[in-house]
Amino acid sequence: MAMWQGAMDNRGFQQGSFNSFRSSSSDEDLMDIPGTAMDFSMRDDVPPLDGEIEEDKSYNGGGIGSSNRMMDFLEEPIPGVGTYDDFNTIDWVREKSRDRDRHREITNKSKESTWALIHSVSDAFSGWLLMLLIGLLSGSLAGLIDISAHWMTDLKEGICTEGFWFNHEHCCWNSENVTFEDRDKCPEWNSWSQLLISTDEGAFAYIVNYFMYVLWALLFAFLAVSLVKVFAPYACGSGIPEIKTILSGFIIRGYLGKWTLIIKTITLVLAVSSGLSLGKEGPLVHVACCCGNILCHCFNKYRKNEAKRREVLSAAAAAGVSVAFGAPIGGVLFSLEELCDYENRFNTSKGGELPDRPAGVGVYSAMWQLALTLILKIVITIFTFGMKIPSGLFIPSMAVGAIAGRLLGVGMEQLAYYHHDWAIFNSWCSQGADCITPGLYAMVGAAACLGGVTRMTVSLVVIMFELTGGLEYIVPLMAAAMTSKWVADALGREGIYDAHIRLNGYPFLEAKEEFAHKTLAMDVMKPRRNDPLLTVLTQDSMTVEDIETIISETTYSGFPVVVSRESQRLVGFVLRRDLIISIENARKKQDGVVSTSIIYFTEHSPPMPPYTPPTLKLRNILDLSPFTVTDLTPMEIVVDIFRKLGLRQCLVTHNGRLLGIITKKDVLKHIAQMANQDPDSILFN
Repeated sequence: MAMWQGAMDNRGFQQGSFNSFRSSSSDEDLMDIPGTAMDFSMRDDVPPLDGEIEEDKSYNGGGIGSSNRMMDFLEEPIPGVGTYDDFNTIDWVREKSRDRDRHREITNKSKESTWALIHSVSDAFSGWLLMLLIGLLSGSLAGLIDISAHWMTDLKEGICTEGFWFNHEHCCWNSENVTFEDRDKCPEWNSWSQLLISTDEGAFAYIVNYFMYVLWALLFAFLAVSLVKVFAPYACGSGIPEIKTILSGFIIRGYLGKWTLIIKTITLVLAVSSGLSLGKEGPLVHVACCCGNILCHCFNKYRKNEAKRREVLSAAAAAGVSVAFGAPIGGVLFSLEELCDYENRFNTSKGGELPDRPAGVGVYSAMWQLALTLILKIVITIFTFGMKIPSGLFIPSMAVGAIAGRLLGVGMEQLAYYHHDWAIFNSWCSQGADCITPGLYAMVGAAACLGGVTRMTVSLVVIMFELTGGLEYIVPLMAAAMTSKWVADALGREGIYDAHIRLNGYPFLEAKEEFAHKTLAMDVMKPRRNDPLLTVLTQDSMTVEDIETIISETTYSGFPVVVSRESQRLVGFVLRRDLIISIENARKKQDGVVSTSIIYFTEHSPPMPPYTPPTLKLRNILDLSPFTVTDLTPMEIVVDIFRKLGLRQCLVTHNGRLLGIITKKDVLKHIAQMANQDPDSILFN
């Protein structure tokens, strides 16, 4: 007993230092500890069978002379076990298996009592209820953002004396002193010059209005940046690159939290109202996903399972797209309609029915103004999208494309008018006929530009059809979308969101990319030649202190468990976080667990001498079926496996013996290296 007490005093692990390593975990490759050897000599060290243990009268399971006692601290669920650290990738296979087990348990219990049946029905119905709540909350927030942005945009120009909460349009709704043509001019709406200097005429009034407009715009932009920087840094940008990464299984704590939702909603209104070249479509997808994530906490089915939660987030992202494009903004595409002065003539040879459309002075003036606008719009959009404020790229991209399309459309219109006898026009375009519609060119240009930026194809055509309602324009929209994608792919394979994912170093495997290199799993796995040996845990020969030392000296997110260091026969895989939580829980809640207590990942432990510390069984946190490949598996297959199964790591074996490990980060680094890119740009796993 005295020897055991001395071991407790001298070999006990300091809890303070142990806790300090909890947040330092990463999904790096699992490396070595001194003394680990990979010996492929045969050795039969299989643990005893259940029947053999029962026949062995000397078996006591370990622990202070007790005859049959082994401490299993996971008979009841421990809070935190099965969860993930920040900036780690979830284990899709384990999450799907856990949900399957949960569903099977609920289904079996539903036959036992009426209450269990009601619980089973409510569990099945919870998904539909959650989707309804997400749609209602997302739509409400989108409406609030839209109404607030309209009011604050008009606030830069003036204020309604009947009620400051009315925007310009609402202020003049009930006015009896205006006609339909002058519906934007009513005595109830006063510009800032009218309020400050009691006049709206003259140069000084113009200066006052201009100054107030710029002042409000700068104030809104400053507030947007300040709120994001101070309260919610994750509220910046569109959010779509991060949403794509999260849906692929990546953990970003706080990105879909309540503070991000609140600040994103407020600053999105401020950013749009400031007049910056941005849209609210991308940020509304982020807002909807925040709503989905927050509401998931009301349902155990989704709160405790990361894979099921991502199913909800995927539907929430679709809801965000719906609310973003649900407003009647089709007029944006045709806002550049007849800025223009045509010389209206009639072709007498056609009976005066078909108008000639030669360009007048106003058309030429509008053309160079559009060209200047196009250049400025491109420049300010590039800078705005990189700012740390909520910003979408859809509407600015569509505006750029619409301007370019309008320029091309007017040019084609005049070309057809002056050269109607050319072969390209002769068969379907006669002089005096309105055979060119510049507005259609603007719409197709908007689709082409947005498609080139985002690499969207089918979904883009559907969105444009929803916005315009023009079914007859499907063919030109499809042609423009595909052509713009081909041209953009020729210049660079990445869309804007994929580029942001790469710049941020997120571990995202693009499902559409092909891997055609002839490398093998042994070329990518860790450890490689001249590397330290692999860090492994043995199933029945390591103490609590041994494992705590490994945890404190490494930052790996998990460890393979083998039968012994000599045989290296694979038993399973255990996560670092689960180990830390389980050992800490055992130290706090169970008496007798000390640094010399042996940890078992087996079903039963061998006989232990009397007066030895109690053993700790952690088999329940062990993944007994980790995904494995052989060392000669082509990397093309390995990459495909990681994509389709959403793996976070894969163990490499040779004849059933552990050789190494391949993590998702290793796969991404290898792909980057094969593409002549910097592999160190992959920051997370």
